[in-house]
Amino acid sequence: MNPYLFKFVNNLRLRGKILCLVLPLVILPIFVIGGVIGVIATQQAYRGITTTSKDDLDHMAHFTIDLLDAHHQQFQVYKQDKQKLIREELTTLTDLAYNLVATQYQQQQKGELSLPAAQALARRSLKQVSFGESGYTYAMNSSGDLLVHVAREGENIFNEQDEDGRYFIRALIQTAVKSPPGQVLFSIYPWRNEALGDRLPRKKIVAYRYFPEWDWIIATGGYIEETYEDVEFEKQSLADLKLKIKSKRVGQTGYIFCMDRQGTLTIHPDAEGQNVADSQDSDGRHFIREMTQHKNGWIRYPWQNIGDATPRMKIVRYRYYKPWDWIVAVGSYEDEFFHEANVIKWRIMASMLMLPLFVDTMAVILLVIASRILTEPIQNMIAVIRQVKKGRLEQRMPVESNDELGELAIAFNKMTSMIRRNREMESSLAQQGKMASLGVLSSGVAHEINNPLGVILGYASYMEGKMSPDEPYYNFIHEIKRESKRCKKIVQDLLSYARTPQPTLAETDIHGLLHQIVDFAANHTDMHHVSVLKEFAPELPRIQVDGDQLRQVAINLILNAGAAMQEGGQLVVRTTFDESWVNIIFADNGAGIPEENLEKIFEPFFTTRARGTGLGLAITKQIIEQHQGQITLDSTVGVGTTITVRLPVTREDYLDGSETDPAG
Repeated sequence: MNPYLFKFVNNLRLRGKILCLVLPLVILPIFVIGGVIGVIATQQAYRGITTTSKDDLDHMAHFTIDLLDAHHQQFQVYKQDKQKLIREELTTLTDLAYNLVATQYQQQQKGELSLPAAQALARRSLKQVSFGESGYTYAMNSSGDLLVHVAREGENIFNEQDEDGRYFIRALIQTAVKSPPGQVLFSIYPWRNEALGDRLPRKKIVAYRYFPEWDWIIATGGYIEETYEDVEFEKQSLADLKLKIKSKRVGQTGYIFCMDRQGTLTIHPDAEGQNVADSQDSDGRHFIREMTQHKNGWIRYPWQNIGDATPRMKIVRYRYYKPWDWIVAVGSYEDEFFHEANVIKWRIMASMLMLPLFVDTMAVILLVIASRILTEPIQNMIAVIRQVKKGRLEQRMPVESNDELGELAIAFNKMTSMIRRNREMESSLAQQGKMASLGVLSSGVAHEINNPLGVILGYASYMEGKMSPDEPYYNFIHEIKRESKRCKKIVQDLLSYARTPQPTLAETDIHGLLHQIVDFAANHTDMHHVSVLKEFAPELPRIQVDGDQLRQVAINLILNAGAAMQEGGQLVVRTTFDESWVNIIFADNGAGIPEENLEKIFEPFFTTRARGTGLGLAITKQIIEQHQGQITLDSTVGVGTTITVRLPVTREDYLDGSETDPAG
């Protein structure tokens, strides 16, 4: 092969080599197989679609006849079905009224309502239940007294007679009182309501149910004829059916039409009501007469519509509907009839072209993903190696597999850990040397500076006591005194950082110690604008700490939080306990610390305050580490700062007995 091709492939990165070698083996077979399948599928689809399209015409003819027959059958049994629905609706309304009364009775039994109040609410609810145009719900007792009625409430109708002279109320009461619980009974009787303008009696149906707790017979009734819709309903239903049939389209311009045996179009999108018995096709044939004679079958004829340059062949499937003596026909032009088959053929060919492209695209994507899976760990390793080369020994190679790359990552991480430990040891030794030198220097500086500062502070205090605050030089003396104290504190912090003593450990109640510290700090002049809340865990074990040093830590953190909330705020001192650690949390809602200062916040001499020494948090961290604890800081500008101090419940040196008792 061409040596330049080999040279090009060799110069590619590993991922590029994988793509160049594997892609041709995937793409070429897919295109060959796709082409063969496309040709075979096109032939089969064309044959199948042609048969299916013809079956669709026959199916639509059957479907139209089914619609006509359903409409016919529906209105044959309409009244029988309606009577059944009336009884079901009356049963539902009577049960609803009964449940309304039962609900008020239950509230009365619970003592929530008195009997009169419960019955009054029940009457009001029953009057809101109606049926039909003039039907309503009423209630009476077994004596015939109307307890609820839209017009005759309070009357006794026990001896009321219907239009046939029958005492129907007596019969209704006797039947209701003897009925089983929960049964809905019915009564039909002739009744003439003069208030409604009735001249002749009309059939009235009543559903009723007995409520024995109150001796109420609850009934719902109405005139039967009011529940039947008139003939207009059937006409409207037929009109809707015609509209539904006319809206069906066959192909682009084909449609469904119906006609009687005389050739009058009963359903047609454009010529409904016209007689087309004498219509001729483009060849002069009376095709409508032929359809009315044969009643069922297929017919093909040329037809030229307005706007067509030449006649087009039309194919029609027609069937006979005997109950109405109608011919149902479904027609379509043949070019539209086969149009779908032609469209499907081209779609298949396009799909067979697009499918290999899609599959090849997916293959490329999957291959790229596979190459990334294989090469990304190597790239990550190279990135980590570059970081380590720059001196960032804390970087680690992720171990994501158990293969050779995973084994290499483990070995590299062990190597960097060893190098980092060695450098930390070197740094620690250097730091110890610096701290020793700083201790000697600090002792000398403290001795040489504290003596003059003491003299300055003494004379300043003496002069301040001799002067009145109104004198012009009083403020200068006060400023000398304050700055002298600040210098003295800086020297003291420097000594504390350089020679922080080993903690004198004693078993301590952390909550008791924090109560003292918080109460003291809350009264400090720098904390008057801050509210301090205590949220202590219910049970906290006593631990070995140096109380004085821990007091120094807590006061320093509380005052720092107060300084961060110059406009006022809230500081929460919280304790928690998890497994072998006691956590003391100081959370404020102050200004927060910028992200660029977070890494330097515990470094000595770093401060963002105009009068700060930068040693407070450094000493705090030193004390916590001497207690074998941890201190972490989380801060967001504008939200606040949270500092967590973690102290071990059991120190390691006490477990192995290696530490010497400080008191010894």
